[in-house]
Amino acid sequence: MKLTGIPARFRYHWPLACVLGTASLLANGSWADARDLVAPKEQSNTEIDPTQSPSFDEQKKGIPQSLFTWIKMAKGYDVEWDSFGRKGWYTQDPRLKPIEPTSVFTPDTPAIYIVFEVAPLEDPAQFSAQWFLESAEGTLPDAPMGKDTLEVPGHERYGFLELKRKEEKWPVGRYQVKLFITPLGQQPFHAVNQVGTMRFSIVDSLPAAASSAPK
Repeated sequence: MKLTGIPARFRYHWPLACVLGTASLLANGSWADARDLVAPKEQSNTEIDPTQSPSFDEQKKGIPQSLFTWIKMAKGYDVEWDSFGRKGWYTQDPRLKPIEPTSVFTPDTPAIYIVFEVAPLEDPAQFSAQWFLESAEGTLPDAPMGKDTLEVPGHERYGFLELKRKEEKWPVGRYQVKLFITPLGQQPFHAVNQVGTMRFSIVDSLPAAASSAPK
């Protein structure tokens, strides 16, 4: 290929010449109108190899997990201050606490909650979860069973994610939850934004509470 119009010092560095030529065209506006023609698509699975994310199931007291001061799975949550719910937190920063923290649930559980506290955020962020039913071999399907996203405004600390059953009952088995944190407006479930995992189990019935020993 004959290279014309390119300084001699770049002719043996064709890739660099291409980059410089592209930058020149963009600066002159020749391609400026075409740069947004292909909008980015959300990918259901962006991992080339399995990602080993930290598990939030075992937490040491006083040691933060990623951005989380603490994060717990529970049967519910309680709001310590009056609030307008998840969409009205701009006026207050209500403290949340988990109700009956556990990682074992029954099939008729309406929803499973992941309740957390983070360091005060300077900017709004999205906290997201995808949950998967593991196979007998411990592998995950390509598509999640469900997902949830919560937008947490800046300077707030508390939030929760709600894992709802897709059918009338949860299938019995072991589940893995992938957790993501992204700036507002970015793809919430991109693999690069995964910060950790949690696991829970669905069992037919919970073991009876141990009776108190006689005095």
